[in-house]
Amino acid sequence: MAVRLTPGFFVKKFLLHGQPFLVYPAAFWPLESPPKPSMWDLPYTDVVVTTSDNVQLKCYLIQHSTPRATVIMFHGNGMNHGFMLYHSKKYFSLECNILTVSYRGYGDSQGVPSERGLQRDAQGALDWVLAHDELAGLPIIVYGLSLGGAVAIDVASRNTDKIAALILENTFTSIPDIVHDWPIIGYFSFLCTQRWNSACKLARIPATLPILFLSGRSDYVVPPRHMDNLWEIAKQRGRKKSGRKIARIHGGCWTSSPQTDGSDGENAEGPAIKDEEWSSPKKDQFISFSSGGHVDTYEERRYWPHVKKFLQHTLDSSSSSCT
Repeated sequence: MAVRLTPGFFVKKFLLHGQPFLVYPAAFWPLESPPKPSMWDLPYTDVVVTTSDNVQLKCYLIQHSTPRATVIMFHGNGMNHGFMLYHSKKYFSLECNILTVSYRGYGDSQGVPSERGLQRDAQGALDWVLAHDELAGLPIIVYGLSLGGAVAIDVASRNTDKIAALILENTFTSIPDIVHDWPIIGYFSFLCTQRWNSACKLARIPATLPILFLSGRSDYVVPPRHMDNLWEIAKQRGRKKSGRKIARIHGGCWTSSPQTDGSDGENAEGPAIKDEEWSSPKKDQFISFSSGGHVDTYEERRYWPHVKKFLQHTLDSSSSSCT
């Protein structure tokens, strides 16, 4: 069913739902059910992930016959998980299983979205994969686009010993940082209730966990400097003094351990690694695409070769560490 995006529609939805409507708009649009993987000739199963607060998420599990890893995919705020099926087909061709996560309120999933709710959704998806008989023994790659990048950073920061790598595409340092650049309303960015402080949480991820940054330089939704700032923070992971300073400059914080209460941990202590003992992350990569837009960077010619190379290096390292 087509949606008439009239001013009255936006006013009505904002009055009903407040800030969540602005941050998670597609959850409140009367969209059709998400496209099916069968449209891309992908073998799949409809699965239900039940979160810790008993919300049922209707997701897709796409299984390869000889998988090397499982990719958990987190989509952007203006789409549903069916929009990730082209990506899924590409990852499938790279011998990966894929779990496309449908957040609460999105697609056919239950519930109403919020920052804490999506955090529970991501944790529930990871726990579901870890409990699955055929998936549990495989390396887990977490991928996120835009808002999905914030979701991916959050769940990775809380489960650093359970995932093998993190892939981030056109995401932001925090919601207040995005709002701060808006005319007039930017003065009120401190009032944001949905914060998604990725700059803070990225700093918690160990330097040993590989991160691939995929940055479209023609992104007019999330300015590319957000990816640049996250990259600067990522390069200093594990460094006590300089790392804390850089994270604070870019709207984040520095902390040695993940928080379990849903907070950003802004008052946590820094890692006990002196500068003279610190070595920079060796496996991270930052790839930029001059013509890449917010949601179409994957169409750039160099995109998938870089993803393939990153996965090969990550999975080869993972295999060798287990032998």
